[in-house]
Amino acid sequence: MASDLIQELEWRGLIAQVSDAQGLSEHLAGGSRTLYCGFDPTAPSLHIGNLVSLLVLRRFQLQGHRPVLLVGGATGLIGDPSFKDSERQLNSREVVAGWVDSIRTQAQRFVDFEGNNAAVVCNNIDWTENLDVLTFLRDIGKHFSVNAMIQREAVKGRLEKAEQGISYTEFSYMLLQAMDYLRLAERYDCSLQIGGSDQWGNIVSGMDLVRRHVGKEAYALTTPLITKADGTKFGKTESGTVWLSAELTSPYAFYQFWLNSADADVLNYLKIFTFLDQQEIESLEQELAQHPEKRSAQRRLAEAVTALVHGADAVDSAQRISSALFGGDIGSLTEQDLQQLRLDGLASTAVAPGDGLLNAMVSGGVAKSLGEARKLVQGGGVRLNGNVVEDATRELDFAEALFGQYFILRRGKKVYHLLTKA
Repeated sequence: MASDLIQELEWRGLIAQVSDAQGLSEHLAGGSRTLYCGFDPTAPSLHIGNLVSLLVLRRFQLQGHRPVLLVGGATGLIGDPSFKDSERQLNSREVVAGWVDSIRTQAQRFVDFEGNNAAVVCNNIDWTENLDVLTFLRDIGKHFSVNAMIQREAVKGRLEKAEQGISYTEFSYMLLQAMDYLRLAERYDCSLQIGGSDQWGNIVSGMDLVRRHVGKEAYALTTPLITKADGTKFGKTESGTVWLSAELTSPYAFYQFWLNSADADVLNYLKIFTFLDQQEIESLEQELAQHPEKRSAQRRLAEAVTALVHGADAVDSAQRISSALFGGDIGSLTEQDLQQLRLDGLASTAVAPGDGLLNAMVSGGVAKSLGEARKLVQGGGVRLNGNVVEDATRELDFAEALFGQYFILRRGKKVYHLLTKA
């Protein structure tokens, strides 16, 4: 069972480093084990990069192991220096606490909290907030060699930049993360920590600390940082980061991100971000090779990941919006669909009732000038809510708008813009 899990993770491209592959495989084969992954609150939401670790926790749970989701209420106040060119800005306790609550709620969607291997959610502020500095230095700091710490890539890179350097605050981060592993080993018999490959040094430090204090074997496993085949950054769009929060990235925009995956990336994404089995993914690979124009693999990817993160209704909504925009069936859109488009699905402009259509087109950047806007209308190249506009002097009457608030403006075949009531 355990070796099957490790083999599946390898097939899916989900193992970057492991402290002792054979030992870990045998350890997992010995029964239900507890593993954890930490998530620092550096924003009000997790993003799709975090989804890799969340789904790995789920994969372990499906094989009978118990996942612990650690939210870094304490480490989030410090800031991880890993692969950062400069010091993070320190956020207030109130801000971090709010982000902790949001991230805890998001993370809980991906694991099961019932059954024999029910998941656990922890906050490391619980064992750090009242810890005095002398106890910390004697019990934790004593086991760390500064010589070794400054050789870690995250620290070494910063020390080589004289203009940046690293503060003692961020330098101490690996001690705090190592202590997390120790506390979870003591409380839950946790014996495996997972995380992104940029966390390898921090995770190994914790593994060594557990061995010294508890006298039990501990393991480390990291996943590769996801990249695109063309070298551009994964998880970024023109509008910014792709978040797991529906308030920051609408389910429609989320669906479109995956749907727009390049042929060179989509199979890797299917392995990493879905629970589709090898047979189905290989079938999609054949379909991609024979009929790339159908984009079957991209559609299956978008459906699967959107359903995981936002639910089946969100998939239906995203597909309905896509059909409406590219098929012309504007009347099928619900008010919630239009709210999604307003969030980040389409460029939008707020206009006052009675404003002229031509002015709205210029304000929204759909046309460069009133003259160009007039020519577009006169040429039959402008539609409002699916209907061709024939009158260049038309004013926007929101009594005719969708739900009294929205006009979907279409220029030609591909340019869409949302006009909303100011």
